[in-house]
Amino acid sequence: MTLKVLALLALVAAVIASPQSYGYGAPGPDFGPAKYDFNYAVNDPPSGNDFGHQESRDGDFTQGSYYVRLPDGRLQTVNYNVEGDSGFLAEVNYEGQAQYPSQPRAYTPAPTYG
Repeated sequence: MTLKVLALLALVAAVIASPQSYGYGAPGPDFGPAKYDFNYAVNDPPSGNDFGHQESRDGDFTQGSYYVRLPDGRLQTVNYNVEGDSGFLAEVNYEGQAQYPSQPRAYTPAPTYG
């Protein structure tokens, strides 16, 4: 009986120690280098939302820009590009002058239902 237990433990140890292979099935398709172009924009004056993003990529080269209307009224624009492993290179610009109201806006709580 002891010999059977030892043989079973040796078999379990051999199975656990064997290298695991998860490479079943055929390899996936090669889609080639990435290539895309997209953009979106939101401009909703009642809510104050004004932002957008544009980006294009061709292989290892990516370039784009995004912008957002800041709470102080300025427009922040970021132009960027990435080539291979060079990292993210960005140029940040601001348009307009920061404006701060003399009186803070009054807080209006959201309506409750129920």
